[in-house]
Amino acid sequence: MNDKLLVALDHSAASERVLRAAKELATQLGAEVFVLHLRERELMGRTGVVATEESKEAQGQVDEAVAELKDAGLSAEGSVLNTLYGHAAREIVEQAKEHDVGIIVMGTRGHSELESLVIGSTAHKVLHLADRPVLVIR
Repeated sequence: MNDKLLVALDHSAASERVLRAAKELATQLGAEVFVLHLRERELMGRTGVVATEESKEAQGQVDEAVAELKDAGLSAEGSVLNTLYGHAAREIVEQAKEHDVGIIVMGTRGHSELESLVIGSTAHKVLHLADRPVLVIR
């Protein structure tokens, strides 16, 4: 197993728990951490993708997470990327491959099994697409 973790954060209530679990796991493994926040955007004809206040919030969240991990003595870096709506799971898996991580750590927004089947959840999709372990935090 590679000694790197990818931590996928969003603006959900689970993000704090995800970061805490990732920090504990990385400390135990002596692993490097790559923090990722994806902004899902819809493609809108001529308008394209427009930066919003969420962009600043997302970067702030990633910067705070990286600082917290570094304060714990871990090697960490982070990135905020755009992806098309519905493609977050694929992007998480691609970033995991690109950064050669051994484990993906992410949260779930707490959808029920029925909701996940009907609307799909990013965590559920990552579990099916990933070729490496995925730790899902509720």
